[in-house]
Amino acid sequence: MPFAHRRARLLEQMGDDAIAIIATRAEMYRNRDADYKFRADSSFYYLTGFAEPEAVAVLQTGSDQPYTLFCRERNREMEIWNGLRAGTEGALSQYATDQAFTIEQLDEQIISLLSGKKRLYVRLGQDAAFDLRVTGWLKKIAANQRQGGQGLVEIIQLDSLLDEMRLFKDTHEIDLMRRAAQISAQAHVRAMQQVKPGMMEYQLEAELLYIFAQNGCQTAYNSIVGGGANGCILHYVENNQPLKDGDLVLIDAGAELDHYAADITRTFPVNGKFSPEQKALYELVLKAQLAAIEATKPGNHYRLPHETAVQILTEGLVELGLLQGDVDELIASEAYRQFYMHGTGHWLGMDVHDVGSYKLNNEWRPYQPGMVVTVEPGLYIAPDDDSVDARWRGIGIRIEDDVLVTESGNEVLTCDVPKTVEEIEALMQKTA
Repeated sequence: MPFAHRRARLLEQMGDDAIAIIATRAEMYRNRDADYKFRADSSFYYLTGFAEPEAVAVLQTGSDQPYTLFCRERNREMEIWNGLRAGTEGALSQYATDQAFTIEQLDEQIISLLSGKKRLYVRLGQDAAFDLRVTGWLKKIAANQRQGGQGLVEIIQLDSLLDEMRLFKDTHEIDLMRRAAQISAQAHVRAMQQVKPGMMEYQLEAELLYIFAQNGCQTAYNSIVGGGANGCILHYVENNQPLKDGDLVLIDAGAELDHYAADITRTFPVNGKFSPEQKALYELVLKAQLAAIEATKPGNHYRLPHETAVQILTEGLVELGLLQGDVDELIASEAYRQFYMHGTGHWLGMDVHDVGSYKLNNEWRPYQPGMVVTVEPGLYIAPDDDSVDARWRGIGIRIEDDVLVTESGNEVLTCDVPKTVEEIEALMQKTA
């Protein structure tokens, strides 16, 4: 498994006499005593592979026991209610820790681990309660320093190292993301096959969830299933309206497999046939998306796919009469944002909007092999936009794929979902 390798890479970057402390996320309650299903913090899991709550990992350089895990101890009564725990023994035997303590021992043991260290890497701003706990430890270290002990010289945000590591996917991660993309593609194809006028948005969402669950996945984010004008709401998640004959439906949904996400958007006609206006806008978005994917390759800077999509969309909007004026001036004034108001992509990985800087030295960073990014241009004609002819209003379209940057160009991980007008209509007519 890759976790030990990742820890070793992090330790190499930390320098001498350094220590890193990272906690998993807290359990959260949905209402009263019903909790949300626990999911480990992404960066914590990235380093440990440990998926239980109430856990803290400590890594230290210059030690013959560099990896310490604090976790819940085995407890028969609690395990009857809530499931088995690894405990300290399991932490040693199953998770390759050098030493393990119970989570209740954290405050006691952490001071000795911190003593003598010059540099502390910690994630501040993730959890207010944990930040206060770290502050308490630092006060004790400062008190020891006043009595002749060695104090910390630097406190550094751990994410500055971890986020850059996570931006570049290793072969294990790519395999998981490729599989998550394939499962998500199956779900989108099923949605195209099952949709029919009169169906509720949540019924169509259920078709997606079925495929996810059948393949051991959960949703990577709240699914968007927006029929008609609801497709113009970028983060529409109510999914509680009927799907009408003649409307498009926009589905933005992806599966999460072993903490790795897919993110796909497809837009298609509820009745299986695009109207002339829907087809015109759809093919414009698809043209922009294909060009943006082509621009997603090593050496090109991060923003180039967006700039490419904006150029094509603006030209097309002028040709269709939805915008008037010189294309360059419309782009400079951002007039296109009336119909296209978001970016063309984001990093993808353990988080749907994954970590990693988009700029280096205040310049858009170049794409490099191992990066995974979404490419998702769209057009959204608001239902109450009286600046355009009524026949265009209420049409929302987005097309999104997950793209792995490779040595020679890119790989579209989500290529198994039809996206040309002809492919979509053929699939839907075949299953009508």
